[in-house]
Amino acid sequence: MEHHEPERLSPVQLAAMRRSFRNGRASLTRRSLLRASAGGALAVGGLGALSGCGIPAAGKTQGGTSAEDHSAKEKTVNFSNWTEYMDVDDSEKHHPTLDAFARRTGIKVKYTEDINDNNEFFGKIKPQLSAGQDTGRDIIVLTDWLAARLIRLGWVQKLDPANLPHAYTNLSAQFRNPDWDPGRAYSYPWQGISTVIAFNKKALDGIEVKSVSDLLDNPKLKGRVGFLSEMRDSIGMTLLDMGKDPEKFTADDFDAAIARIQKGVDKGQIRRFTGNDYTSDLTKGDLAACVAWGGDIVQLKADSPDVDFIIPDSGYMTSTDNMLIPNKARHKTNAERLIDYYYEPEPAAQLAAYINYVSPVDGVKPYLAKIDKSAADNPLIIPDKVMAAKSHSFRALSPKEETAYEAKFAKLTGA
Repeated sequence: MEHHEPERLSPVQLAAMRRSFRNGRASLTRRSLLRASAGGALAVGGLGALSGCGIPAAGKTQGGTSAEDHSAKEKTVNFSNWTEYMDVDDSEKHHPTLDAFARRTGIKVKYTEDINDNNEFFGKIKPQLSAGQDTGRDIIVLTDWLAARLIRLGWVQKLDPANLPHAYTNLSAQFRNPDWDPGRAYSYPWQGISTVIAFNKKALDGIEVKSVSDLLDNPKLKGRVGFLSEMRDSIGMTLLDMGKDPEKFTADDFDAAIARIQKGVDKGQIRRFTGNDYTSDLTKGDLAACVAWGGDIVQLKADSPDVDFIIPDSGYMTSTDNMLIPNKARHKTNAERLIDYYYEPEPAAQLAAYINYVSPVDGVKPYLAKIDKSAADNPLIIPDKVMAAKSHSFRALSPKEETAYEAKFAKLTGA
């Protein structure tokens, strides 16, 4: 393996990691919402793992390493995923979509829920990948920023489009060209997650909230506004409100967004920065409105009729969990067939009906409507064209940017 200077974690990045574990996405169950998304700050399980092997500079792609493909003789595929991120039957012992794939293809899926946190899992597979060895897994599912890192390291294989006809055709436009994997040469989304503005109608009592500016500037909301403790979500939504593109912003743009939110802190407009613990405050009405994660709101709306959400005209933030095939995987073709299977509308609909995340598959809505019409009509699960066009991703950061931006965000939030 080619060695480079390690991306060592700064004290600020370590603080950001601890903040994420304490009250960010890392504190959530899979069913509640996303997991750790500290944006490059490594979890405890990954700290030692990185110290022994340098990380290439941002943007350097070495290309994946294939192995002899045993797919033809070994009718199996090893799939590692997050907990509660797959459909199950009433017995909770079987996964209907995986069983259907096995019946159709003769390929048995060994499905393992052994991903609880991005960086913990990175620490688990890093020794084999850095040594050029098989991890024992044919598909892994990682959040976009860590997927980007593995692609940059050259630790995942380039996908064969010939084995992915449904994926190529049915991938939603909003997910097609992330800056860290243009054209999806190495990855395909498993599911997406949206960052929106949520509110409690009773607590608002007629006050109109349509934008981040409303959250920050309306004096009637003083002390009843929440922002997220995840940098990419809060800064990204603020950049959009300021007319800036989170996929192309400059250092000056970032500083302006920090200053914009700082004003809200200084005048007491913002009650606090939260992980998903905002859900109880929002339901009770202690928060009248907040920046929120869509997966939470799907669930809250079912139990709390006063809770709802809006998509600002300026847009909203989107991130993804992604399927990748690690280097030296024994069953690459089988893995690609399974990836492609989940881009067929029918299994994609079955999956979406169970887990309620943003489906990355075009054409899934009529199939989902047959299972659950309310889910099919929910734009947090099936974004319409207008909503999809408003989605934005946070651009990839260099290690230097990561350190500087986390320091500024930590100062802002008082972490």
